[in-house]
Amino acid sequence: MPICPKDAARLIAGQHGDPFSVLGLHEVDGKWHIRAYVPDADRIAAVDAKTGRNIASLTAVAGAPGLFEGVAARRKTRFAYHLRVQQGSAQWSMDDPYRFGPVMGALDEYLLGEGQHRKLWRVLGAHVMTHEEVAGTHFALWAPNAARVSVVGDFNTWDGRRTVMRRRGPTGVWEVFVPGVTEGAVYKYEILDARHRLLPHKADPVGFGAEHPPRTGSVVRDLSRYRWQDDTWMTRRAVTQRIDQPISIYEVHLGSWRRVPKEGNRPLSYEELARDLVAYVKDLGFTHIELMPVSEFPFDGSWGYQPVGLFAPTIRHGTADEFRALVEACHAAEIGVILDWVPGHFPEDPHGLGRFDGTALYEHADRKEGFHPDWNTLVFNYGRAEVSNYLTANALYWLQEHHVDGLRVDAVASMLYRDYSRKDGEWVPNKDGGRENYEAIAFLQRMNTEVYGEVPGIITVAEESTAFPGVSAPADTGGLGFGFKWNMGWMNDTLSYMAQDPVHRKHHHAKMTFGLHYAFSENFVLPLSHDEVVHGKGSLLGKMPGEGADKFANLRAYFGFMWGHPGKKLLFMGGEFAQGAEWNHDASLDWHLLDHPLHGGVQNLIRDLNRLYRDCPALYARDTDPGGFEWVAQNNADDSVLAWVRYGAEGAAPVLVVSNFTPVARMDHRIGVPAQGHWVERLNTNADIYGGDGRGNLGGTDSEAVAAGGKSQSVALMLPPLTTLFFELKKD
Repeated sequence: MPICPKDAARLIAGQHGDPFSVLGLHEVDGKWHIRAYVPDADRIAAVDAKTGRNIASLTAVAGAPGLFEGVAARRKTRFAYHLRVQQGSAQWSMDDPYRFGPVMGALDEYLLGEGQHRKLWRVLGAHVMTHEEVAGTHFALWAPNAARVSVVGDFNTWDGRRTVMRRRGPTGVWEVFVPGVTEGAVYKYEILDARHRLLPHKADPVGFGAEHPPRTGSVVRDLSRYRWQDDTWMTRRAVTQRIDQPISIYEVHLGSWRRVPKEGNRPLSYEELARDLVAYVKDLGFTHIELMPVSEFPFDGSWGYQPVGLFAPTIRHGTADEFRALVEACHAAEIGVILDWVPGHFPEDPHGLGRFDGTALYEHADRKEGFHPDWNTLVFNYGRAEVSNYLTANALYWLQEHHVDGLRVDAVASMLYRDYSRKDGEWVPNKDGGRENYEAIAFLQRMNTEVYGEVPGIITVAEESTAFPGVSAPADTGGLGFGFKWNMGWMNDTLSYMAQDPVHRKHHHAKMTFGLHYAFSENFVLPLSHDEVVHGKGSLLGKMPGEGADKFANLRAYFGFMWGHPGKKLLFMGGEFAQGAEWNHDASLDWHLLDHPLHGGVQNLIRDLNRLYRDCPALYARDTDPGGFEWVAQNNADDSVLAWVRYGAEGAAPVLVVSNFTPVARMDHRIGVPAQGHWVERLNTNADIYGGDGRGNLGGTDSEAVAAGGKSQSVALMLPPLTTLFFELKKD
């Protein structure tokens, strides 16, 4: 039975949505017909895949250039074959992708259709495999409203007519196994929309690799070969990441942490970062590294917050396996890895997710819901089951396939509220007429429930800037289910206070105490993040009042206040040595500043604060318990002095923290303490080694039976100017 002329015309025009029904091997009236489409071929023969013997000579179909068909001789059952192609004097053999059966199973199809496939990336994307005894790559894509989907690349001369994919029923998934395609192959998807209009070539939404920007192709990566060696870390991290453990996070932008001036000022590779960054963070005593987004993104100036390849570690620093080696190096150094994760929005780049199959597939069709005015980006449609599944599976992917230890979820507030940064009339109320985004709330609850349920020991952290209740409360009690929440209010209040001239600070004293009114309402992280050193905000050092040494003294005192305050700690790179200039993502940090004693002194302070923090359970064990904190000098606004006691579990030594935020030394300043004994001065931000003048309390002081601050015992302290002091009760 010859090929139908209509089918032939649609095939060579690239308009056929079901080429598997025509091409490949088909039994007709007891005979096996072979049909192949190879544009520009002069002759094609089918040969036995095992013996190489000729099976059939295919005849060119009249009026359909490149289309051939023939009948196999003396074959009773389905068989494997190769195509031997001749074009002019050139001749080559190839496997016909249309002779292979499907790869996806019925269960995968069902779970995809229901939006419940927790291992979505194991099915969709490009997977190197051996299928029906032939090596190649399986491609699968969700594009339910497309009329035709092809995978294109160098392997088929980027011709969308050659490798049209098989549609898998009502799920909207398309798949094809392409023999001979190996790791490193560049590919995209060519899609015809429902009206058979050609769309811009699309990168793979579940691609594991990408080309170097500004090129936008996806790259086949084999994730199955890496052999992890971090079992020790993975089995104990559930303990190290509990809320009663010390967590001190170093936030890093990999592209600008350190560069190589001798090689065109290039950023470091994952391999170099595994050596240099990990050793640096280990030396400074941070427990975690938080990486600003590493999911592939087209525009450097977005810092990764406008991702296109959510499943691809950016190629700017190396391959997926090289990224894994960086994670493993962190684990070998007992450092956890937190990824900045961006499920809130995505850019409108033509190769990305926007109008992916010609419709608003991943985003809302209504721009009032689907467009974000702050960032000129598109907003995910969280109410669509497949989109919610896509994002939840992406979270699981990073945690399971790349062994990351936590996700910091960006811009949660923009997800929670439909009117976020929108004027009246520019947003759509929820079904009850309110501003809460019920679908986004349900998605975040689902994501947190599934990642905590599926991956032992991980943490999630919300960047959430409003008073939305229960961000770190369990989802089954109505909370969002995050492990931690950034304390943006604390950050804004305390930086505002520190920016004041010390003579005026007494009028703003409440900004340093207000955070304790809600400090235990969530599991908080205290963030001094990249957001505070960009867009004209200057550096942390630049925010401090005064000149020269006074600016450094203010910053040191502030860091001491932060490390003594309830809440886990986060510091953006450069802050640890008082970077003087605002952060520039196109340049390295100013490492030369460490040659200056004041900058080196701040770095020494951060190292010692982290060590003290880890050594004193009172500073972390009861971060979320009001009983772990007690004011002993809260209202001394005139002197700008604050003092409090931190308590650990029973038997742990309490720690007294005292901050003097004026440039006036205060002699014999009496502070109440909760117990009689010798209080050891564990850290003094005015110490010589930190750049101070060395004044302090000569290593400690004994309490006296003099009432102060509501206590029967007190200590008389020398409070150096612009200084924070830590005292620990000496155990008997």
